[in-house]
Amino acid sequence: MTIASIMVSLDLGAAAAARVRLAASLAQRFEATLAGVAARKIPNPGPGEDLETIQAAYNEEQAKLGEELRRCRDIFEQNCGTGIRTHWQQAEADAASFLVRQALAADIVIVGREQDDRAGDTAASPGAVLMEAGRPVLMTPPGSDHLKAERIVIAWKDAPEARRAVSAALPFIRRAKQVYVVSAGEEARFDGAEQVTEFLGRHGAQVVTHLLNATARDVADEILQFTTREDADLVVMGGYGRSRLREWLFGGVTREFLQISSVCCLMSH
Repeated sequence: MTIASIMVSLDLGAAAAARVRLAASLAQRFEATLAGVAARKIPNPGPGEDLETIQAAYNEEQAKLGEELRRCRDIFEQNCGTGIRTHWQQAEADAASFLVRQALAADIVIVGREQDDRAGDTAASPGAVLMEAGRPVLMTPPGSDHLKAERIVIAWKDAPEARRAVSAALPFIRRAKQVYVVSAGEEARFDGAEQVTEFLGRHGAQVVTHLLNATARDVADEILQFTTREDADLVVMGGYGRSRLREWLFGGVTREFLQISSVCCLMSH
């Protein structure tokens, strides 16, 4: 597996520029094309407004939308550097939904860890993108502008989502200096971590297994502490969740990583 096409989500938040620089460095490393994507939906008019008022409000929102998307494109172009192939996509649409549609042409989609209040409606919800894109999603914490991925932690749980995440991460894993397959919880020793270690070894990875004692409530914290101790900067894991009337309900570990992870996370649903 190779990475030939990378897609990065743009918004007006403080972390957007660093996210583009990280995406551009990965595009250069893998000799991939980098696509910048931004969108925002124009809000519906309020109830009871007359046609003239509605048209005036729409024109105002159209002008605001054009300006915000122009600023997003400026952030992209000013931070993606030189020497890589790039292209830009924008639309009047829901940010997450548009990114999901464009993701059919990407090997990996890069999003921010959490929405910044200053990003406004141009910010794509990382949870929605993870659940709907059908592509591996690299979630970056605020301020992270480079990903060495020399030391990688695989947060292993034997489920289809984790298996897909490991497969998606192989281009990173093959280049890493050290990979840790970490399984946490009371049933960790029965979860197949040793088999995953053996599998990755066949792909040339320098890989070891670690089993961590943790209650179900503490799994995310234990994995993050392990990641810090081993000076790793990438966690690979499955993203577990489901939809209830378009509201995403995430499992505990996925939810915590979406909210608090201080390192990049490569997740697959």
